[in-house]
Amino acid sequence: MVSILGISAFYHDSAAALVVDGRIVAAAQEERFTRIKHDANFPKLAVDYCLAEAGLTPDQLDFVCFYEKPLLKFDRLIESYLAYAPQGFRSFLVALPIWLKKKLHLRREISKGLNGQFTRRIVFPEHHESHAASAFFPSPFEEAAILTVDGVGEWATATWGVGKGNQIHLTSELRFPHSLGMLYSAFTYFCGFKVNSGEYKLMGLAPYGQPRYADLIRDRLMDLKDDGSFRLNLEYFNYCAGLTMTTRRFDALFGGAPRKPESPVTEREMDLAASIQVVTEEILLKMAHHIHAQTGQKNLCLAGGVALNCVANGRLLREGPFESIWIQPAAGDAGGALGAALFTWYQLLGNRRQPTQPDAQAGSYLGPCPDETSIRNYLTRVNAPFEYFADEDECCRHVAEAIAAGKVVGWVQGRMEFGPRSLGARSILGDARNPAMQSVMNLKIKFRESFRPFAPAILQDRVQDYFETRLHESSPYMLLVAPVRTDHRTPSSPDSFKGLDKVKAIRSDIPAVTHVDHSARIQTVDANRHGRFYRLLKSFEALTGCPVLINTSFNVRGEPIVCAPEEAYRCFLATNIDVLVLARFVLHKEQQPTLSPERVDEYLKQFSLD
Repeated sequence: MVSILGISAFYHDSAAALVVDGRIVAAAQEERFTRIKHDANFPKLAVDYCLAEAGLTPDQLDFVCFYEKPLLKFDRLIESYLAYAPQGFRSFLVALPIWLKKKLHLRREISKGLNGQFTRRIVFPEHHESHAASAFFPSPFEEAAILTVDGVGEWATATWGVGKGNQIHLTSELRFPHSLGMLYSAFTYFCGFKVNSGEYKLMGLAPYGQPRYADLIRDRLMDLKDDGSFRLNLEYFNYCAGLTMTTRRFDALFGGAPRKPESPVTEREMDLAASIQVVTEEILLKMAHHIHAQTGQKNLCLAGGVALNCVANGRLLREGPFESIWIQPAAGDAGGALGAALFTWYQLLGNRRQPTQPDAQAGSYLGPCPDETSIRNYLTRVNAPFEYFADEDECCRHVAEAIAAGKVVGWVQGRMEFGPRSLGARSILGDARNPAMQSVMNLKIKFRESFRPFAPAILQDRVQDYFETRLHESSPYMLLVAPVRTDHRTPSSPDSFKGLDKVKAIRSDIPAVTHVDHSARIQTVDANRHGRFYRLLKSFEALTGCPVLINTSFNVRGEPIVCAPEEAYRCFLATNIDVLVLARFVLHKEQQPTLSPERVDEYLKQFSLD
């Protein structure tokens, strides 16, 4: 038995993943355990979980892999500082301490994180090799083209190549400071959202605007080639030398200073979001056509943070040259931990690879799974009234009836998802037919911006009844956007709503998951991959005739997705969630203690075992 631990840390969304004899045994982000959003520290708790899941101790590991080469990355930091000195001195001083304390001493940090018990080989693939490995090796393809696009690794910001059998070969790259990820993040910053987490908001905001600035972006900010490569005009960007993403030239070009966070979103931000989204899609399409022409491959694998842009992914699938696309569900840096482990097993050790259908990602259900005994013990300890359903079908019918009656349900089942999406294991669910549900869930449960869209979970065999997708198209990881079919849209009429108020217009018979441009970010649900979540959807379909539910992550703004039943119960008490389902335990809000959100932690503390 060969066990390989992959680690990503010290930048964004630290994570750990464990591969044993080529099988993905466990993977999780550190934030889910520490409850610190995007925790970048060494993933000690995630490592401990992965080892416990496999019944291993650190001294039993054969390899530990870190997802990038820290010395090569430090080389970029030094070279960038020298290129912009003395202008970049402040940003250099900000970055230097973490490098001197941790990043340049990774062997020490890894040894410390493994309690000094690991003394074998540590492997350091390159950042984009880890991304590429995470994209290709779990995919169902024997061979495929590979495209990785993000902010920056060591020097590369995008790479492409080919995967065949148990090997990947990256043949071309785009290098820092020319980066599609950094370009998109610059607009995220300028529109008043947080870099490395607000990009989802920018993508969700784009349909509210018009791409009025797209030509300006193409003409003034970049020199774009037919193959999708480009050079940025660095006079407009400050990320190489300063503590901001953009310069005053950028301000002047787009009509004033960046929007202040939490201030009202104006038409300018909507149009900027629409513009950079269109340009991003165009660049990715150019890249895809070039890679297809160069490789002749019919399949494409994607990873890197930009691969989480599901609107662009939808266009790649509909308009691009590839027959099939597989996207790593944890496409960002967290997925690099998994990629590093798989890279070592296949690429370095030369083990045979046999692609599996539908893929080797196991639905991305790779995190902890609470057992019913621990759930019962916790609920009993905190005096939480509950009903236990011995019959699973009866449980699903009960929950489906609650959703159909307009209730919002917190749903915790099985192993937690790996990656940024909730896929039916740690989800908040609602009735997609309810026109009020989007605003209720955004404002009263998620406590987030009203314009944010929700995703539909739909039975795989019914997806073409509701959405314009290709025959037998699946999207189990919620990474593709498709239009709602015209026969489910409401009759067209002049839109009386303007700006963010467009969200109030009813555009289809599943209005809570239909965005303002009639699109939706789809998750397809099937019996083999999704277990009890599939059975719930089948119960809801039998009750209502509708095979669609709202599926959004089980958390509130600023917090990670819940992991354990304790966190789910706390979120349940502190929000307007009506029903909580923990495995087959069902809790109704009206039977729980009546508490203000501020008093929830105080109330639960009295039951703590600490």
